[in-house]
Formats: sequence, C-alpha cells, structure tokens
Amino acid sequence: MMLASGCASIRPEPIGQEAVAERVRSDRERMYVDQEPVRAPLTLEEAAARAIKYNLDYRLQMMETALQHGVLDVARFDLLPQLTASAGYVTRDRDLYSQYQQRGTEYDPNLPYSRSVERERWIAGAEFSWNLLDFGVSYYRARAQADQVLIAEERKRKVVQNVMRDVRDAYWRALGAQRLSGRIDELLGRSETALARAREIERQGLQPVPQALAYQRSLLDTITLLQTRRQDLELARAELAALMNLPPGTAFSLSDLYEAELPPPPAGIAELEDVALSNRPELREEDYRKRVSASEIRRALATTLPSLSLNLGANYDSNKFLLDNAWVESGVRVSLNLFRLAAVPAIRRQGELQEAVDDTRRMAQAMAILTQVRVAALRYGLARAEYDTYAQSAGVDDRLVGYARASASSQVESELELIRSEARAVLSEYQRHIAYSNAQAAWGRLYNSLGLDVEAKDSSVPVRTLAVQLRHSLLRWEARTFSTVPIGSIQSLPIALAVVGAEDEEERAAIAGVFTRALQRREMRVLGPGEAAASDGDAWRLDVRREDALRGESTRESTWTIELSRPNGSRVGQTRYSNVVPRAASAESRRALTEAAASINADVVGEWLESERERSLALRR
Repeated sequence: MMLASGCASIRPEPIGQEAVAERVRSDRERMYVDQEPVRAPLTLEEAAARAIKYNLDYRLQMMETALQHGVLDVARFDLLPQLTASAGYVTRDRDLYSQYQQRGTEYDPNLPYSRSVERERWIAGAEFSWNLLDFGVSYYRARAQADQVLIAEERKRKVVQNVMRDVRDAYWRALGAQRLSGRIDELLGRSETALARAREIERQGLQPVPQALAYQRSLLDTITLLQTRRQDLELARAELAALMNLPPGTAFSLSDLYEAELPPPPAGIAELEDVALSNRPELREEDYRKRVSASEIRRALATTLPSLSLNLGANYDSNKFLLDNAWVESGVRVSLNLFRLAAVPAIRRQGELQEAVDDTRRMAQAMAILTQVRVAALRYGLARAEYDTYAQSAGVDDRLVGYARASASSQVESELELIRSEARAVLSEYQRHIAYSNAQAAWGRLYNSLGLDVEAKDSSVPVRTLAVQLRHSLLRWEARTFSTVPIGSIQSLPIALAVVGAEDEEERAAIAGVFTRALQRREMRVLGPGEAAASDGDAWRLDVRREDALRGESTRESTWTIELSRPNGSRVGQTRYSNVVPRAASAESRRALTEAAASINADVVGEWLESERERSLALRR
C-alpha cells in the first residue's frame, strides 16, 4: 500500500519563481568569480589570455574533456573480473517436509515425512568469476572510449583556436573604437551646434530657404553617418568584453602603443597546406573517429566468439542438517550462440562500409581545409591591399582638413565645408581602422585555417604569464606562416644594427657598441657600418630606439624599443624595455643601465631568430 500510494503521489512540479531567482543570482555570481581585475590597458596577448582563462565556452569544453576522462576510468573497471560477496537470511512459514519413494515401487501415502532444511537459516558466499567474452567486449569498449577522450581534446584545441581568432578580430575593432570615439563625439557635438545655428538662420530668414534646408540636410547626413559608425565601434568593445567574460559595465582600455605591421602575404601556400593537413583538429578528430569505428566493429565481432567462464566461490549455510556448513565451489563453462555466427558476414560488410564512409568524410574535410587555407591567404592579401588604399585615402583627407581649416571664415558655407572635411577625415580614418581590423581578422583566419596551437597549456596560471606564453606562440606562428627565407643557424645571419633617439652621434655609437657586444656574446653576427651598406638587402635589420622622458624633478625614464625586421622588410617582432635613472646620473651609471637593456633584449632577439630558424626548417621539410 505504501509503495502504491507513493507511486500515485508523483505529480508534475514546475520550478517556482523563488527557485528561478535564486538560480539567476547564483549564475551571475559564478560566471565572474575568481577573475583578476583589469588594472592596466590590455594588449592583444592579454586580451586573448583573459579569453582563454575565463571564457565560458572554453570552460565548458574543458569540463566535457574531464567528463570523457571520467567515463574512461569507469570503462577500465569493466575489464576486471567480478568478485561478488553475498549474505542473507531465509525463512519459511512452514517446515519443508517431503516423502521419498523408491524407484519401481508403488506410491504409499503412509510413508513417513522428513525434512533436510531448517525453517530459518543464514547463508553467505563470495564468488570470483571471469568471462572471456565480457572481457573482450569491455576491452574494445574501453579502447573506443580512450579515442573519445582524444576527440574531446581535439575539440578543446579547436575552441582555443576559435577564441584566438575571435579575440584578434574584436580587439583591433575595439581599439579603433577607443581611438575614434572621442573624435566622433567631438565632431557630433559641433555638427549638432551647426545644425541648431542653421535652423535659427532659416527661422530668421537670413538665408534662402532652399539653401538653408540643403545645408541642414548635409549636416543631418553627416550626423547620421557618424552615429552609425560610433554604434559599430561600440559593439566591437562589447564583443571583446564578452569574449573576455568581463562583467557588464566593466571599464577597460586597450594598449595603444603601436599598430602591428601587416606582413606581406605568405608565398609558400603548398607548405602551409601541408601544415594544415597535419595540424587541423577536425582531421585529427576524423582519425580518431575511424579508430572508434574499428573498435566498435571488433566489439561486434567479439560477441560471436565462444564464451569461456571461470568461477571460484566460497559458500556458507547455517542449515544444521548439512554435514559441512562451509564449502568451496569452482567450475568452468563454455558456451556459443550458434545463431550469432550467421551475423559475422554482415558485421564485416558493415565494417568495410563504415571505413569507406570515414575515409570519404575525412577526404571531404581535407578538401574543405585546403580551400580554407587558400581562401584565407587570398583574403589576407586583398585585405592588406585594401588597407594600404584606405591608409592613403585617410592621409589625403587629413591634408584636406588642414587646407579647410586654413581657409575657414565666418561664413556658414565655410563652416559647413570644414565640418564636411573633418567628417570625411574621421570617416576615412574609420575606414582605415576597419580595413586594418579586417586585415587582422584575415590574418587570424589564416592562422585558424592552419590549426596552429598556442603554447599555453595551463589556463590556471596568472593572466600575465599566460599572455607571455601566447606572445611567444604568436611570434612563432608569424615566423612559420609569412616568411620563406631559408635559415641555417642564427650565427650565420647578418644583422645590421641601427640606433636612433640618442642625443648625439657619439652617444649613438656608444649604445651601438654595447648592443653589438651583447649580441656577439650570444654568437650572433653583427655587421659593421661598411658591411651593412654593402649587404645589398640581405641583412636582418635591428632598430634600437631610446626615448627619454622626465618623471618628476629628479628622475628620468628611458624607454627602449627593439624591433627586428627580415631582409624583405617585414617585421619579426618588437619589444619595449624601460629603466629609470636620476637626472644627474653619472656616465658610468647610464652605461650600466644601457648594458642591462642590451643584455635583456639580446635574449629576446635570439629567441626571435631561433623561431625564424625553426619555422624555416619546418617549411623546408
């Protein structure tokens, strides 16, 4: 009755509003828990590090990978033999009495009754058993699950690659928003003021109505276009904040030190295709899927084999009528499902068809990947050319603004032309930023099409550490993707050193000497002034720039910018280093700080060149 009433009491129970509100509150807290606050302007690498560390899509894929590892751990236990322990209590309402009749005699109802089992007794046992067929089926199931773990790892790789691509796209658009928002807002304010003035002129009749309305229409067109562009830019910041999983309304800024130079389009497309076919997570996933299919077919075939069972058990029965209440029992059993043998040809045909399907799906995926690589390289080349055009256009519009300001007067037409020129200049700068971000997005899609992995494997490290690892990965990616210059060893590379920013020629020579010795101590070849001039464009150029700025009344900060370029002019990498010295520091103190800057940055240059060498060797293979 209790069980029946319990079953009848089950009714649909919708979730109440209080439970929903509690779930919303809990989710909001957990979405942004344990995040490092944003304390400084973010570089591209730091934004990507935050996305990898805190992005919920990546966290979800990590949990799914951990889940697959857990399923594999469970599957391993299925390979073990069974050891079953049992205990129980048995009772009857009446004793088990029975008669015994000898063979060949008539049944006699008057025969005496006897019993051999107590009405109440305790039983217990422990049995060790192992089945060969169950072991084979469990073995192939565990192998398939092991490949499922690797498939989950490949999907996690893909999530990281997609996050890197999306962050690169959103970062440069958001940086354009940061650079242009102030100019757009200022120009919108001036346009609104000019529009109000034009309406007042129309109301007072100081201008012909058609001319006043045409002036207002031009201003409204400018305002509408500027507002649309500002909305586009603000959306980019929201997208970047979402990728980094920042709480809504969090204030952050982006590092605006310099724009990364766009390298020339890659030339070795065939080599890049080989890289993509080797690295893409989708193709590796297909390889593992084929292994899963093979394991499933072998598991199906294993079910057609004979089953061999072994068992060994210890038993106990408290029945007082038994001579021995405890005993050991063992046995061997072989069985075979004869009808199952008829399925063997069908299972084999299924396996052959599944293998053909897996191969065809993988080849279709490979063809799509080859197309993606070529299209990504083509898009990057087109986007880079488009950026060059918009950059020239923005330069022309800036010059036009200068002329408009120089010739501006108090007349309404002159003010309108100035606003038009400034709006056109802002829009040209906007188009330049959009073209640059499009080129960066195409750059990221090219990396994504190659399936290149980041060095950061542990997302539990601090954001700054993760950002440094990502920076090294991006440098290797660029060296591997965009240059085809063969490199034997970094000791054989000619480096032309150029120092700018020092106060006089003597100081520049001293700085060059310090950096030359630091590079030579690391067995790098630095050309002298005459050798650099005669290198005929074969030398790698290392630019060392020092910029001094006063910090307070007693100190001065020196910022060193180190930039290495390939012989074709494309940038390998750029880094900055700062040190602070007293304004009245001695020449010896300044020399020591210069040597420190040279020593630290020489190691960075060595890493760049080593990355170039590794990239070149990979391409030649």
